[in-house]
Amino acid sequence: MKLFGTDGVRGEAGTFLTAELAMRTAMAAGIYFKKSSKTKKILLGKDTRRSGYMIENAIVSGLTAVGYDVVQIGPMPTPAIAFLTENMRCDAGIMISASHNSFEDNGIKLFDAHGNKFSEEVEAQIEAIYRDDAQIAKAQVTGRAIGSAKRIDDVIGRYIVQLKNSFPDVLSLQGMRIVLDTANGAGYKVGPTVLEELGAEVIVLHNGPDGFNINEGCGALHPKDVQKAVKQYRADIGFALDGDADRLVVVDEKGEVIDGDQLLGALGLFMHKYGLLKGDGIVATVMSNQALEDAMAAAGLTLHRCGVGDKYVLEAMREHGINFGGEQSGHVIMHDFAKTGDGLVTALQVLAMVLMTDAKASTALRPFELYPQMLVNLNVKTKKPLDAIDGLADVLQGIEAVGMRHLIRYSGTENKLRLLLEGRDREAMTAEMARLSDFFRHVLND
Repeated sequence: MKLFGTDGVRGEAGTFLTAELAMRTAMAAGIYFKKSSKTKKILLGKDTRRSGYMIENAIVSGLTAVGYDVVQIGPMPTPAIAFLTENMRCDAGIMISASHNSFEDNGIKLFDAHGNKFSEEVEAQIEAIYRDDAQIAKAQVTGRAIGSAKRIDDVIGRYIVQLKNSFPDVLSLQGMRIVLDTANGAGYKVGPTVLEELGAEVIVLHNGPDGFNINEGCGALHPKDVQKAVKQYRADIGFALDGDADRLVVVDEKGEVIDGDQLLGALGLFMHKYGLLKGDGIVATVMSNQALEDAMAAAGLTLHRCGVGDKYVLEAMREHGINFGGEQSGHVIMHDFAKTGDGLVTALQVLAMVLMTDAKASTALRPFELYPQMLVNLNVKTKKPLDAIDGLADVLQGIEAVGMRHLIRYSGTENKLRLLLEGRDREAMTAEMARLSDFFRHVLND
C-alpha cells in the first residue's frame, strides 16, 4: 500500500485513513521534521469533515509521542496553514482535508517550515520511516520530553490581514455585490469576512457546515447555486470555493462559469500588462487548452506545461523563475501572495483586475476563445500501466492523425482513468472519444 498520492495522504476515513494510520504518519513526519527542528512546534489545521476530529486527535497523539508541541487552530483553509506555518515560526504544518472530495474521504497534507508542500523525494523518506517499526519505536519519548498540545482560536485574523494585503490599497470593493459559495468548508468564516471588510456586499451560500455536507452539491465542483444567485441578486460576480478553499471557480455577471484556462490567461495577461509577471511566462498543466498557450505566445510569453497537481505547478514555477501559474480546475498560485493555491487570494486578484480594467467580468475574464475539448472520467477495476496495454499506441496514433491532442492519465486518488481530447472539430472529437472510451472499458474492466 502506497501512503502518499498526488496531494498528500488521502482516502476513505475509517478504512484506508484510519486513526492508526494517521497517528503513525504523524510520528513518521515528526521524526523527519526533527532533523532540522528549530522551534519544536507543528501547526495543525483541518476542514469541516466529521472525521477530522478522529484524525486530528490521532495526529496530536503521534506528534506529542515523538516530542513535538502541537498548535491546533481548527477549521482553516489549506493556504492559511501554508501561510501561518511560516508566520508562526513552526517547524512544519499539517492540514487535514480531502479538498474537493465528499465527506467520507479525508487526507493529510504536509508543509515545511516555509509553507511549501513537500517534494516526492521527501514524501518517500517519510514513508520509509512510516514502515520502519524499529525507528518508530525508538523515537517515542517519555517523561518531560513528551510534547504538549494547545488550541488557538484567534489566528484567523493574521490570515485575513495577509489576504487584504494582497489587494491593492488604492482599490475598494464598495458598491460591488458578490455571491460567495464556501462549500460548507474551511473558508466558511474567513471568505465572507475578508470581502465584507474590503467593502463588498456579500451574498453567502452554503456556509453552514455540519460535518457531512462539505462539497455536497455546492462549491467549486457544483457552481449551479452561484450561477442562479448571481442572476437572482444581479451581482457583479460570483465565486465558488472548494472544501479547503484552495480552489476557485468564477461566475460572471451573466451567471456563466469562466473556464479555468481563460481565468489563467486573463490574470496572466493582466499581470504582464502592469509589469507584475516574472519570468516572461506562466505555468499550467498538460490539461490546459492549446488556446491558452497560443494566447500567451501572441503576447510574447511562454506557457510552461507540467504534470497535474498544484505541487508540480509550483515546482515548475520555481524552475523557470515564474510567479504565476495554475490548473484548469481552479487551483491558481500567485506566488507573490501565497505558497500554494489560494481561492481567496485568486478572488481578490480577479476583483482587482475587473476594477482596474473597468470592464464587466464576462469581458475581462475571457481574453480568448477556447478550442473544443472533451474530458471523460472512466471507472476502472485496475490501473494497468498505460505503456503495457496492447493496441493503445495504434489507437493514439489514429487520434493524432486527425489533428487532435490527447492526454490519458489515472487519477491519483480514485480508481478512475481520465481521458482528454482536444481539437477543432467537435463532432469528430465526440466520435474519437467514444472509440477511445470503449477501448479502455474493454481492456481495463473485462
